[in-house]
Amino acid sequence: MRLVIQRVREARVEVDGIATGAIAAGLLVLVAVAKTDTAADADYLAEKLLSLRIFCDSEGKMNRSVVDTAGSLLVVSNFTLYGDCNKGRRPGFDLAAPPEQARALYEYFLEKLRLSAVPVEAGIFQASMAVHLVNDGPVTLLCESRCEPRKEKPHRNSS
Repeated sequence: MRLVIQRVREARVEVDGIATGAIAAGLLVLVAVAKTDTAADADYLAEKLLSLRIFCDSEGKMNRSVVDTAGSLLVVSNFTLYGDCNKGRRPGFDLAAPPEQARALYEYFLEKLRLSAVPVEAGIFQASMAVHLVNDGPVTLLCESRCEPRKEKPHRNSS
């Protein structure tokens, strides 16, 4: 699974002009599910997200989590996070899970988050959504349940 996490002062998601989720201060989280993902990936990222220390303490250091700050989460599915732009001009989505699998893990991820004390709002899976946010910082992070080493391309010697 792959998350793009944005610390926000406020955020909302709309479908057909109607807000389906809105939060004040907290985290906007875009979520993508890969074909190889399991519930263990969702468990890992739910725990990581809730404990990630990216809010400032009284000394201005990033030392507090969304739980510590009584913040909220706005979680939005976004399969395009697995878009591969390395070849050609159109992204490929071969790594993204099919909709049925992605929906099940996305909903499981939401359930895990809702077991915490943090308020959780969400978009609508597979809907065309408008996401509005006021980024705080800005602080934007990429978090993955699996880190696969990148294959380095050989460098051409120009001599």
